[in-house]
Amino acid sequence: MLLILNSLAHFLTDAVCAAALFGMVRATAADFSLAVVIYNTAAFTTQCLVGLATDRLRRHEPLAALGLGVCVLGALVPLPGAVTALTIGLGNSLFHVAGGTVTLKPAKDAGPLGVFVAPGAVGLALGTLWPGLRLWLCAAALCTCALLLAFKGREGELHAPERGPDAPWGAVLLLTLAVAIRAVGGCAVDFPWKTGSALTMLTAGFVFAGKSLGGFVCRRLGASRTALLSLPAAALLTAFCFAWAAPSLAGQLLLNLTMPVTLWLMYRALPDSPGFAFGLAASALWPGTIAGTMISLTGPWRAALVIVCFAAGIAAIIYAEKRLTEVPV
Repeated sequence: MLLILNSLAHFLTDAVCAAALFGMVRATAADFSLAVVIYNTAAFTTQCLVGLATDRLRRHEPLAALGLGVCVLGALVPLPGAVTALTIGLGNSLFHVAGGTVTLKPAKDAGPLGVFVAPGAVGLALGTLWPGLRLWLCAAALCTCALLLAFKGREGELHAPERGPDAPWGAVLLLTLAVAIRAVGGCAVDFPWKTGSALTMLTAGFVFAGKSLGGFVCRRLGASRTALLSLPAAALLTAFCFAWAAPSLAGQLLLNLTMPVTLWLMYRALPDSPGFAFGLAASALWPGTIAGTMISLTGPWRAALVIVCFAAGIAAIIYAEKRLTEVPV
C-alpha cells in the first residue's frame, strides 16, 4: 500500500511542478526559460546533497510529504517566477529522495523501484499539457500528503543488499557517468512525429511502461541481461527510426527498462546510503540532458553518438553487476 501511495505522490509531484511552471501566463519567454533552468537545477542537481542529509534520519515518509507540500506551496502562492521555480524544484528534490528511500529500504530487488519511478513521466506530461488543472492537482496532492503522514512509522526497516566491506566506488562512478552519457544520447534526437497532446501522452505512457517493467525484468533476468536485452535495440531504434512513431515508442520503452536497473545497482553499491544512491543517479541526469540538447549532430554522426552513449550504459551496468557480485577476499 505504501508503495502505491508513494507512486501516486510521485505522479502528483511532477504534475504539480509542471503545471506551476507552464502556468506562468505573465512570464516572458526569457523569464520562462530562466525558470525552467532554475527548476531543473534545483530539482535534479541537489538530490545527491539532499540524499546525504536524509540518510542520517530514520523515517522518511514525513519528508516525502513535506517535499510534496512544498511543491504545492510554490504552485499556489503568487511568487516571482524564479522564486516559484526554486521552491518547487527544492520540494521536488526532497520528495524524490525521501520517496525513493522509502521504496528502497525494504526492497529485495528492483521491482518496487520501477513501480515508484514510472508515474513521474505521466505526471510531467499531464501538468505540461494542461496547466489549468493546477488547483485540482494541488488538492489531490494535499490529500496524498495527509495519507503519507498517516503512514508515519510504518516504513519498512532497512533491507541492505549484501556487498563487500568497502564501497565499490569505481562502479558508482561508472554508473553515474553512464546515466549522464545515456541522457546525452537520448536527448540528441528529436522526434518530428511527436506533435499534439495525444502523442505526447502516448510517449509518456510508453516511458511509464518501460520503467514499470524494468524492475521486474531485472528481478527475473538480472541487471546485465536486462541491459543486453533492451539497450542495443533501443539504440538502433532511436538512432535510425526516430522519424516514425511506432519504432520510436518501442525504443523509448526499451531505453527506460534500464532506469530502475541503474538505480538498483547504485543502491547495491551503497546499501547504507539509499538517499545518496538515489540522488546521485538523479543528479547526473540534468547535465547530460543539457549536453544532449546542445549537440546538433545530424546523419551518421548523430546515429554514432546515440549508439556510443547507449553502449556506455551497457558497459557500466555489466561492470557494476560483476563488481557487486564478486565475493570479497
